[in-house]
Amino acid sequence: MNIEQARFNMVEQQIRTWDVLDQDVLDLLFLVRREEFVPPAHRSLAFMDTEIPLPGGENMFQPKLEARVLQELAVKKHESVLEIGTGSGYMAALLAYRARQVATIEISAELKAFAENNLNDYGITNAEVIHGNGFALGFEEAMFDVIVVSGGLPILPAELPHQLKIGGRMLVFIGEAPVMTAQLITRLSNSAFDTRILFETVVRQLHDAVQVSHFTF
Repeated sequence: MNIEQARFNMVEQQIRTWDVLDQDVLDLLFLVRREEFVPPAHRSLAFMDTEIPLPGGENMFQPKLEARVLQELAVKKHESVLEIGTGSGYMAALLAYRARQVATIEISAELKAFAENNLNDYGITNAEVIHGNGFALGFEEAMFDVIVVSGGLPILPAELPHQLKIGGRMLVFIGEAPVMTAQLITRLSNSAFDTRILFETVVRQLHDAVQVSHFTF
């Protein structure tokens, strides 16, 4: 396989056609080599328009979804980022190239080690992988400029938007299959938030996601 041709085809045929037109984002996809974050057994799938299996029954997002997340968040060099759901570490790597600091949380010890090795091997020093439940670590209010939840949530935990600084942005996937929505939430003030529905999709639900109560009274 001609890797560079496959990467070019991924960008031009999958990503650009999905309304990802920010040249900085497109350039980053050539800079951070996706295949280096894919499990060796599935490396041939690195540039395909598909989710890629990871240890523990998890998976990597489709390339076009990763790129769209980056474009919508428009991360800046001075910003601090929280990611919940590290996976292979690829999204954390992309974010680290754009941000000052990335904290990425993974509930699976196996995936935490896999992602940490990938990031270390790639020479990324401004991304820290934390083992734990991303919704139970007790971060201070207004701590992050950007939050990415790299998995699905049936409902949005009420405390999560409050970990954004004023002006901060959060991208989340809310709902349950077969219909989920990607939402961009911006903190406008101490008590006000703006929510914009970006597109419909389906992603794998996070293991530590807050569940919808089905009890009726």
